[in-house]
Amino acid sequence: QVQLRESGGGLVQPGGSLRLSCAVSGGIFSIYGMGWYRQAPGNQRELVASITIGGTPTYADSVKGRFTISRDNAKNTVWLQMNSLKAEDTAVYYCNRWETNFGYWGQGTQVTVSS
Repeated sequence: QVQLRESGGGLVQPGGSLRLSCAVSGGIFSIYGMGWYRQAPGNQRELVASITIGGTPTYADSVKGRFTISRDNAKNTVWLQMNSLKAEDTAVYYCNRWETNFGYWGQGTQVTVSS
């Protein structure tokens, strides 16, 4: 089983920043495109950022210019740097293989943006 371990979430004021980490184990990380997803209560899970094996990123329009996804294949880790956070960014954030997800979701990490 591929293990996905998200961390780095927390409570932050609007305009603040957080850096989320995703540690991947049990697979061959270097051959997976990866994505960050989020799910707010009552909403569907949505893709917010993705990164190819070679490091090419894409972003949802809602986070473009504020979030940055990166990866280090030697560390089997994907990060999501989140700046200029807004209340609407509040959600549980998950990482997974992009498009073709693993049949497993980690615990996620809660991001709450509130004053």
